[in-house]
Amino acid sequence: MSESKDQITVQASGVEHGSSTNSLAKDAQTGAQSSSSQVEASECPVQPADLVDQKKGAFGYFKTKEFYITVLLGQILAIANTSTGTFTTLLGEEQWAIPAFQTFINYVLLNVIFTPYTMYRYGFKGWLRLVYRDGWKYIILAFCDVEGNYFIVLAYQYTTMLSAQLINFWAIVVVVVISFLFLGVRYHIAQIIGILLCIGGMGVLIGSDHITGTNGGDISQGNQLKGDMFALLAASFYGLTNTGEEYFVSTRPVYEVLGQMSFFGMIINGAQAGIFDRTSFHNAHWNGKVGGYLTGYTLCLSMFYCLAPLLFRLSSAAFFNVSMLTMNFWGVIIGVKVFHYHIHWMYPIAFVLIIIGQLIYFLAQKVLSEARKPWLGANQERGVVGLFTAKRKIVHVIPTAAEFQDQTQTPDDTSKHTPTVNTSAV
Repeated sequence: MSESKDQITVQASGVEHGSSTNSLAKDAQTGAQSSSSQVEASECPVQPADLVDQKKGAFGYFKTKEFYITVLLGQILAIANTSTGTFTTLLGEEQWAIPAFQTFINYVLLNVIFTPYTMYRYGFKGWLRLVYRDGWKYIILAFCDVEGNYFIVLAYQYTTMLSAQLINFWAIVVVVVISFLFLGVRYHIAQIIGILLCIGGMGVLIGSDHITGTNGGDISQGNQLKGDMFALLAASFYGLTNTGEEYFVSTRPVYEVLGQMSFFGMIINGAQAGIFDRTSFHNAHWNGKVGGYLTGYTLCLSMFYCLAPLLFRLSSAAFFNVSMLTMNFWGVIIGVKVFHYHIHWMYPIAFVLIIIGQLIYFLAQKVLSEARKPWLGANQERGVVGLFTAKRKIVHVIPTAAEFQDQTQTPDDTSKHTPTVNTSAV
């Protein structure tokens, strides 16, 4: 009897031992899976930028203040650029036409404002190191900007405004292609549809100009082909300038970019004015009206140059050029008061089409939208913490992101992209 009890006890203990062994195996398997998931999580951590840049529905970006600032800023720039054209027309009515010298004053004003401030921030030796290290880049940027301004003025002397505006669409193509190939920008289908709709609205504007006979330009001498080539060159230079400036203001402070571009632009434009505008100086009429118009032109153009980098940070060079498509509309609005133009019934339709195209452009955008530049890294670690930059918003929401480095970035890459000057400013 005692032997049977012992046998039962042994069997029971054997069952308990087997069940405990199975439970240990399950615990070990669960632990292995947990540790495996932890390893995977550590290998693919959630980026701080991804925590901020979340998609909140198809219209999520429309709920952010950045969207309204972007659209409003684009129209302010379009009005400012239209105002420069208005002052240029008024100067022409006063028998004053010195195209290179006209923009030279703008570069001088910007240089006087931003270059001394850059020296103050970096120190004179730091500014010299900046010129030595990055001067050649800014020379290329300034050259493209100067030549874009110069060739568009020449284009309007030989061809119609209709042809020049049509060819100016080439600037959008240049921006999109360069951004796609060299900056790694990928465009959503909504952005492409928005751009095409804006171009369609501009087509309506140009069509109404053709109907009313307000295309402008003198083609009586048979030099329209020359004018079209000048317009094509201007659009190409503008596309290069816009894309380059977007890249620079995303990695450097605005005061540095504008200071360097105006410094070298002043030199290039001054030399160009001295070579090509000497005859125009002798033939120009100087009076009080010319001085007032020239002052207005310079102030509007300088404001345009100061605000454009902020739009490049908020959005992109592509949207910048799309915003400029409303210039013709604002030109007629200003012309109603200044030149007694009449608004054609197609103008409001065209303006609405362009605005709707801009709204579609931002469909399906996340919170950071185009402010998150692909060439700056996953957390914009290669960017500057400046006004309207994505990095500034990321650091504001997640303060620890300021010290967060891209996991795929090597120490050599980090030192390569670390600026030698303080960039935690505008």
